[in-house]
Amino acid sequence: MSTVFINSRKSPNVLKKQGTDQWVKLNVGGTYFLTTKTTLSRDPNSFLSRLIQEDCDLISDRDETGAYLIDRDPKYFAPVLNYLRHGKLVLDGVSEEGVLEEAEFYNVTQLIALLKECISHRDQRPYADKKRVYRVLQCREQELTQMISTLSDGWRFEQLITVGMQYSNYGPFENNEFLCVVSKECGSTAGRELELNDRAKVLQQKGSRILGI
Repeated sequence: MSTVFINSRKSPNVLKKQGTDQWVKLNVGGTYFLTTKTTLSRDPNSFLSRLIQEDCDLISDRDETGAYLIDRDPKYFAPVLNYLRHGKLVLDGVSEEGVLEEAEFYNVTQLIALLKECISHRDQRPYADKKRVYRVLQCREQELTQMISTLSDGWRFEQLITVGMQYSNYGPFENNEFLCVVSKECGSTAGRELELNDRAKVLQQKGSRILGI
């Protein structure tokens, strides 16, 4: 009868390979994120957890670096990933609605509930704690529909003001220019940068008087 001795210590190459296998690279809307399988598996029913399983039932392409390709907005993905890392919601200036939309897409259930609670508390604050910020966007006629339909992050359409008409080889009015007034409700502590945009409201009022609106 012979005895076989097994060395329980794994070689450095094996340990290195196991460590490498734990890391996952994601390409979200052109921005790279590097994280671990442990982080992505915090919510086992989420899209991200299912994505990294060996028997994954999701169809996902990879780019030339091997990163998973995800066609979503990286600005709103970062708070979702950080929540999976440490369990805390850090918005860092982005809107709750934008992050909620991503949390619902990735099906991170606890984050969805937390964001809905935050939005509910925010909307119940006294009106004095809120202010509406206005911005004016200049665009041409052929860009107008796309610009209005892609408004996000809490911005909404308010008013359209015609500022000029140009002629082209294809006839008149081909390049009409407009001022599109949009607004967003922000907390009073949103910062001076947003407060400066209140000047756009003055342009809206002037445009209304010119057009007799």
